[in-house]
Amino acid sequence: MKKTKQLFAGLILMAFGLGTAQAAYTLNLMRGVTKVSNDLYDLHMLILWVCVFIGIGVFGTMFYSIYHHRKSKGHKAEQFHENTAVEIAWTIIPTLILIGMAIPATKAMIELDNVQESDMSIKVTGHQWKWEYEYLDNGIHFFSNLDEGSNKVRQVGSGLDPRSVPNYLLNVDKPLVIPTKKKIRFVFTSADVIHSWWVPDLGWKKDTNPGFINESWTSVDEPGTYRGQCTELCGKDHAFMPIVVIAMNEPEYNAWVEQQKAAAAAEAGSAGKEWTKEDLVAKGKAVYETNCASCHMPDGAGLPGTFPALTASPVVTGDINAQVKLVSEGKGMMPAFGKVLSAVDFAAVVTYTRNGLGNSVGDAIQPLAIQALQSGIPVAGKNE
Repeated sequence: MKKTKQLFAGLILMAFGLGTAQAAYTLNLMRGVTKVSNDLYDLHMLILWVCVFIGIGVFGTMFYSIYHHRKSKGHKAEQFHENTAVEIAWTIIPTLILIGMAIPATKAMIELDNVQESDMSIKVTGHQWKWEYEYLDNGIHFFSNLDEGSNKVRQVGSGLDPRSVPNYLLNVDKPLVIPTKKKIRFVFTSADVIHSWWVPDLGWKKDTNPGFINESWTSVDEPGTYRGQCTELCGKDHAFMPIVVIAMNEPEYNAWVEQQKAAAAAEAGSAGKEWTKEDLVAKGKAVYETNCASCHMPDGAGLPGTFPALTASPVVTGDINAQVKLVSEGKGMMPAFGKVLSAVDFAAVVTYTRNGLGNSVGDAIQPLAIQALQSGIPVAGKNE
């Protein structure tokens, strides 16, 4: 009943020109922050009012005829087979209306697909259940996961209040950063199943299909943070792969690019150093919570019949090379993490599973060894 009242309130405001359904209980589309999103909103409102006026004309004529030509007033139904003038009119008028609607709609569709003369390109790859971003012009590359706060709250049996986390399920650990006032071309694909990349403020969404490439573009004029979600049912954790886009003015964006390059260089350097088992376990715990806990559970107990337990697992407590191979290549419902995790994160999470979650194998594996294993060279773990 409450929603029905809200709907009628919004429609009354629209009818009297006092606002839109968006202003009244957010029943309408949103304008967004790009020229494309505003053009689509204007197109939507144009088509909406055309349909409203057609509806008023058709149903008004019907109700008038029913009321004023009813049998109780002595009217008798006319008997005729055809009327050439009427048939021509009801063919030509709808055709002209459809053409009039098709012209701005076609312009909008052409505008949406025009990725020419872009200032930069970003490749977006959907994974179960995270996003991979690759800046094709400067080499920046990273994965974007659900933020730690939301991830902890959403775990089964966490007992935590979702309202205690800002932007619950709509925040990430690494947002996509773009410059303002630049035409940005997006290239979409998927590493596993169909996902759909959607940020409402940008005005469009695009499917990411395995083995296919889709394209779109955006240009944001004002700095800000814009949030979205995957809108394709892609698996059990579909609800936990949000999108965050941060638009920065060019100087701030350039500074962010330099920070990312410096961080990548530091990450590459850390892969070549000797890590202690304790440091790997500490880092591996965070990697596990981000990438593994949703299936194998935070305590490693798994879900009987669906996801195996890691505690006392023969894979985890057995040959470390075999475990690395399984984690790298995936199996069944388990995705392949070989290209998802850096060598440091890979070594850390393997070491953590073997020395945490109730396991105490006592060995560790170094990032350099992970790189060697991924190259096909067997390397034994280091016993501590």
